[in-house]
Amino acid sequence: MSILINSDTKIIVQGLTGKTGTFHTEQALAYHGTQMVAGTHPKKGGTDWTAASGQALPIFASVAEAKDVTGASASVIYVPPAGAAAAIEEAIDAGIELITCITEGVPVMDMVRVKEKLDASNSRLIGPNCPGLMTPDQCKIGIMPGSIFKNGSVGVLSRSGTLTYEAVYQTTVAGLGQTSAVGIGGDPVKGTEFIDILELYLADEATKSIIMIGEIGGSAEEEAAQFLIDEAKKGRKKPVVGFIAGRTAPPGRTMGHAGAVISGGKGGAEDKIEAMKAAGISVSPSPAKLGETLVELLK
Repeated sequence: MSILINSDTKIIVQGLTGKTGTFHTEQALAYHGTQMVAGTHPKKGGTDWTAASGQALPIFASVAEAKDVTGASASVIYVPPAGAAAAIEEAIDAGIELITCITEGVPVMDMVRVKEKLDASNSRLIGPNCPGLMTPDQCKIGIMPGSIFKNGSVGVLSRSGTLTYEAVYQTTVAGLGQTSAVGIGGDPVKGTEFIDILELYLADEATKSIIMIGEIGGSAEEEAAQFLIDEAKKGRKKPVVGFIAGRTAPPGRTMGHAGAVISGGKGGAEDKIEAMKAAGISVSPSPAKLGETLVELLK
């Protein structure tokens, strides 16, 4: 099984005709059965985009038109920061169920507006400023390298793109593989949080264990830890390995992501680590030990 996406998922690319959209769409088309079915561009509707492999995708002037013609339920956004929020809103208005925004540098106030619209809709947003999500051998949305994935039993979720790849690679090498991997992004205002994905992994029978990678800044990791405590009391519990990036970051200094900053005495690594431990999460001492820590836990 998987969460959110599988081989039946049909995907629209917003920003397909740009350099970034072209490169990553070609990578997705080359990954097993990923169904990229169309692109959108307000001035290029009615034309075709052709990959280096020769495969062509129709370009529509709007997301709504692309969805009506192709039956797509997902979109991925490679639109520059100034237009990314409008692209998300267009996908929401079109009724796209799963929207993934890869774009980094989306203005926070734009995302505050988007979040209000998102909360009143039936759409789910992954990102922005994220690597996307993947289900091994079935579907690739975003920029994750497909070659490191292997179908298996571990659910991976992370605020860090690079550390997502690290967790995936290590669980592949350990022979465990993944059910799905989701990079939720590191911005302070985003669509999907740890709790949302943990809920899906706990409900997925094929997911036998979970790796959750957080960062300094905000309180999402503490909230996720409390969620796991509450769910365990209800009898829903799975082995979880955790890691917090940014342990050595000085207060007030942004480390990597816009949301990875300690301010007002909150969001520090040690508090997050203690919250994880209190929830029964095995905290890895370093990103290089994620797979090893999980293997030991499963023993």
